[in-house]
Amino acid sequence: MSAESTRTIIDAYARALLSSGDYARYFTDDVTLTIEGSDRAVSGREAVRQLITFMHTQAFKTDIHVKGVLYGDHQAMLEAEFVGTHVGAFEGIPASHRHVRVPYAVAYDVEPAGIKALRLYFPMEELMRQIGAGERAAATV
Repeated sequence: MSAESTRTIIDAYARALLSSGDYARYFTDDVTLTIEGSDRAVSGREAVRQLITFMHTQAFKTDIHVKGVLYGDHQAMLEAEFVGTHVGAFEGIPASHRHVRVPYAVAYDVEPAGIKALRLYFPMEELMRQIGAGERAAATV
């Protein structure tokens, strides 16, 4: 699979994701999403779709700022910022309505049938700090 074929799939996926379209159609049936540096992982088109939808529309209302994308044979890498507002419970923290801005990257494995794997490099501790997780813990002491 050429870098141009990878680009076609990733760009179509990104357009659908950023416009609240049917981005899951670009996943293979057995796609996996892992949050690197943690034990968090989900498998299967529907599970991955649910996690992404939860993060972008239920726990947070987001606007993703893409900084750049690199394309290769069977792989792509995206650098972006997760920008939004904490509007729903996340990791035991009720909606704080705080603004968040967290840099992140995603590595994609791509096959002709679609995106096979997403490896998310996302500093969860920074997101938790921005929604006030440490404040909540200090208030209960």
